[in-house]
Amino acid sequence: MLAYALIDYCQGVRIVQLSWIMRLRIVAALAIGVLLIGVLAWPVVRQQTPFDPLSIAGGTVTAHAIITCGVMAFVAGLIAYFVCWPWGREIGVIAAPAGLAIWAIRSGNMANLMKQNHSIEQQQPLFRALQLEPILWLAVVAAGFAGVFLAAKLRPGRPHAKQPENRNNKDRKYLNAVLAVVVSILIAQFCIGIFTQDRPVGDQKLGMVAAQPATGQIVFGVWISFGIAAFIVRKFLAAGYLWPTIASGIVTAFGIITYMKHDTMAYLVQYWPPVFYSNAIISILPIQMVAFGTLGSIWGYWLAVRFIYWRQQGRQSDTA
Repeated sequence: MLAYALIDYCQGVRIVQLSWIMRLRIVAALAIGVLLIGVLAWPVVRQQTPFDPLSIAGGTVTAHAIITCGVMAFVAGLIAYFVCWPWGREIGVIAAPAGLAIWAIRSGNMANLMKQNHSIEQQQPLFRALQLEPILWLAVVAAGFAGVFLAAKLRPGRPHAKQPENRNNKDRKYLNAVLAVVVSILIAQFCIGIFTQDRPVGDQKLGMVAAQPATGQIVFGVWISFGIAAFIVRKFLAAGYLWPTIASGIVTAFGIITYMKHDTMAYLVQYWPPVFYSNAIISILPIQMVAFGTLGSIWGYWLAVRFIYWRQQGRQSDTA
């Protein structure tokens, strides 16, 4: 999906006439991440059973695994840049999250983690740790981005026009960045509640509780939600995909603080089985949120760029 969106964008704006070789390079960028992280680095997090969730807070992912994944992400970004040169900076960033997404798909789900921590005494420290866990997965994505940026320094690709900045422009840029993160968090958490929630059930106290969604629904829901967020912040705030990507590391903490207060947690433990949650955000593992949130952010950003270009071309044809 992401590869085709990038291809469609490049053809639409006529930056470069994409040959089949270039199309294969785009697919290769995805394949590099899948191979290095999703396949070669998989043994460092291989679960004892297919149902075990990949979670640092849950104790199934070690510091060694995170470091290994970060190194592989850096190498994947570096290689993907050169494979996609001179468009490596635009396309190479998909390699690391694509590889991380394979881990997220092969992982068990949040319900399995809840079954392993079914008491309130176990869940309190677990959810405190889950609030911070996305930062480490986001660091893996950042390592992949760093590989791309280092490669761009070694062999620059397509030049980017630089706009002169004064103090007011810099202040506005920083304000836009903060606003883009906040807006992305709000949009993503709202859309996840729509696209990812599986079979809501009525509850007298909470109103509704959400059942554990299938992995495929999580992929779709998180990808689309952050795609919408990135589209909106690009169109209305002229912000890049970096800010919705950062938001993917904050949404989990936002959801836990908002929807899993102590009394809510205690109520769910007492009256509902561990496959039900107070909100759909809680049903998504941090690795799933960051991996698919990053891919969705990049996809949504390029869709917005294509849409803005299409509108500009339409106005020019109307005035001609």
